[in-house]
Amino acid sequence: MVTTMNRKMIRYPRAARLAGVAGLLGLLGAGLGMMAGAAHAQGAQAQQTLQTLRFGVEASYPPFESKTPAGQLQGFDIDIGNAVCQRMQVKCVWVENSFDGLIAALEARKFDVINSAMNITAKRRQQIDFTPAIYVMPIQMVAKRGSGLQPTPASLKGKQVGVLQGSTQEDYVRKHWAPQGVSIVTYENQDQIFADLAAGRLDGAVQEVQTATDGFLSKPQGKDFDFAGAPLKDPATLGEGTGFGMRKNDAALKAKVVAALDSLRQDGTLTKLSMKYFGRDIIAK
Repeated sequence: MVTTMNRKMIRYPRAARLAGVAGLLGLLGAGLGMMAGAAHAQGAQAQQTLQTLRFGVEASYPPFESKTPAGQLQGFDIDIGNAVCQRMQVKCVWVENSFDGLIAALEARKFDVINSAMNITAKRRQQIDFTPAIYVMPIQMVAKRGSGLQPTPASLKGKQVGVLQGSTQEDYVRKHWAPQGVSIVTYENQDQIFADLAAGRLDGAVQEVQTATDGFLSKPQGKDFDFAGAPLKDPATLGEGTGFGMRKNDAALKAKVVAALDSLRQDGTLTKLSMKYFGRDIIAK
């Protein structure tokens, strides 16, 4: 009797041990299954990411980015972006955003790349990364013809000058003009600046040369206006040219985008687009 009980007592722990091992193996299998599922999901997400490239843009800055009467995006930057997508064999997706909110929206992952005539500056590099400069465009003031205004603090003291909010132009005028009595007025889009300039609510406006030419001076509302003085110079605020803005931790995507841009530069595509819009080559070498 005692022997039988001892045998039973011996069997029960062994059975418990076997059950424990089986349970552990089951948990391990479930864990491996979850890991495999997560890996598959991440792989699928990566695959999906590679199929599209999302550009952030503020579409009121012709001829770089604007809209047709039908509401379609058009312009130099738009054509460059579409060419990059074609070279990368991905689909372009365009996400519209106010210019001054582009960096925050990029960091919030609302899109992958800023493609909106954004100049590369040390200040912006503190927040995001950039591709090498794609092109370089002078920045100049526009004022009423015959006004005698020049792009200097002495000439503009007490005057109102309009700039795009969040732009390098704003950085320049706030650094060089505002402390000496020039009133700086910022706007969410360039069209509003030109409207107020034409209406006499502004004495001058600072923007890229081609934007002023195509968006204002070549139109009826700009017939009484012209460039005032020479292009502005200050690498610290106006930057080293225009590039695509990207998140700092997107090194793999940046490498692919830069490779596409290099290919488009080498085969002459970027220069052809520059000639189409500006009649000259503004591509950074």
